[in-house]
Amino acid sequence: MSDIVHAGDAPKPVGHYPHARRVGGLLFLSGIGPRDPASNAIVGNVHDAEGHLISYDIDAQCRAVFANVRAVLKASGARWEDLVDVTVYLTDMAHDFKAYNRVWTEYFPDPAAAPCRTTLGITALPTPIAIELKCIAHLPEAR
Repeated sequence: MSDIVHAGDAPKPVGHYPHARRVGGLLFLSGIGPRDPASNAIVGNVHDAEGHLISYDIDAQCRAVFANVRAVLKASGARWEDLVDVTVYLTDMAHDFKAYNRVWTEYFPDPAAAPCRTTLGITALPTPIAIELKCIAHLPEAR
């Protein structure tokens, strides 16, 4: 049996799926991107007059992704410290990994307390975002 989580303070999923699902003592978050929860706009994207993407700010997208992960964790009864595994998808590994890694160390300054992490370079994501996170957290039985 599992419990579905919908986080009111996180952007709506871009497909027909929940923000997260609790199974036993684990919380599985769906892929989370850098959308603004209020406007659904992609944080850090710059478009030309015709609406074509011309640039993006990876730093801003990283921070937005972390904020959205926090919102889903909070709605699930979990905390940042409960993260145990994070898979990172970057659409431009060569250009964005260094900036992403720098932001990661701000949010997880102690490597011994950080979750496990895998970072993958991919060619595209379903929407024009440069980063997406897939996370697993452990839910303590009682706080």
